[in-house]
Amino acid sequence: MIDLRLLREDPDRVRASQRARGEDVALVDSLLSADERRRSSGVRFDELRAEQKGLGKLIGKAAGDEKAELLKRASQLAADVKAADAERDAADAETQELLQRLGNLVHPDVPVGGEEDFVTLETHGTHRDFAAEGFEPRDHLELGQLLGAIDVERGAKVSGSRFYFLTGVGALLELALVNAAIAQATAAGFTPMLTPALVRPQSMAGTGFLGQAAQDVYHLDKDDLYLVGTSEVPLAAYHMDEILDADRLPLRYAGFSPCFRREAGSHGKDTRGIFRVHQFDKVEMFSYVLPEDSQAEHQRLLEWEKQWLTSLELPFRVIDVASGDLGASASRKYDCEAWIPTQGKYRELTSTSDCTEFQSRRLSIRVREDKKVRPLATLNGTLCAVPRTIVAILENHQQADGSVRVPEVLRPYLGGREVLEPVAK
Repeated sequence: MIDLRLLREDPDRVRASQRARGEDVALVDSLLSADERRRSSGVRFDELRAEQKGLGKLIGKAAGDEKAELLKRASQLAADVKAADAERDAADAETQELLQRLGNLVHPDVPVGGEEDFVTLETHGTHRDFAAEGFEPRDHLELGQLLGAIDVERGAKVSGSRFYFLTGVGALLELALVNAAIAQATAAGFTPMLTPALVRPQSMAGTGFLGQAAQDVYHLDKDDLYLVGTSEVPLAAYHMDEILDADRLPLRYAGFSPCFRREAGSHGKDTRGIFRVHQFDKVEMFSYVLPEDSQAEHQRLLEWEKQWLTSLELPFRVIDVASGDLGASASRKYDCEAWIPTQGKYRELTSTSDCTEFQSRRLSIRVREDKKVRPLATLNGTLCAVPRTIVAILENHQQADGSVRVPEVLRPYLGGREVLEPVAK
């Protein structure tokens, strides 16, 4: 959530942020009004309580008609205090409810617009000319079937659409990717973490995933637990309700977890293969830093993502995501999109978001510095979303006979294997 003091001091900045997101600008005025009622009702309650305490002292010293009059006033004050207390609680609850609906403040340099209004910041690598090489590229599903690596038919039989099995070299390729990604993150100073896949509502809400993203979240009603769509959630909640010493920062974690997404808004999109699925594994970077260091940390996370994709020998571009395509918690977000030959376009493989103080305020995570306590900043960055990375590797490193060349960085994790060979025609 944002700082209420900032809202009161610069409401136009918050309105501009809401407008850039394509969200309800009237929410800002509703929140300002609720906050004013919260503060005024709090003052009213404090005044009545002070009068009530003072009256109690007078009653003890009074007698006769004076005491009777004071007791009458005390009875009225008790009712007024109770009403003021209820009014204060109601105003506070309304303020908090509205505040939870407000997205993070959009960074002023973020391009304004919708999904297609991103700005391309840089491009890496070159697209292969398959025509010059004398063959038509196969898509990842055909390649996966030739390699005995992907089985979507049985995935659908067992679990439904958008589920799959990784088999044989497909399973080995996932394990190689995860191990290589964790090795890179560990070398960069991240602490490896295996995180829970089920979290409590306060963890999910605290990271901002029960607002606009709620339709994509799986909920277990009987247990009131949520299946995470990213290990960002448990990594953000890891230090919930804690005060961290400034000399411990930055704290960097690399979480590996299964991820679950309904893909509720993706009907008819990417229905072939494993690019958009309901369950997948992912390695996620997560950082806790001082607020003034968040932009520099954001650039570091992006550099680690670029290093990873470069090591996989994939052509990719970096985009500055437009304001209307930001998640609620992100102030700014960069995506790294790999070239997918059979689709003829770039598709998102990794992303990194600067959430500034938004999540730490909601999760009550603070930093102690020079005897002062204040919110800190959190950032996240996908290092390896496994299925999409497999898609990019198979399509970009395929050969005419249906085999796939293994990027050098993965070979030590595949027993030195240089090529994945077809097992079926």
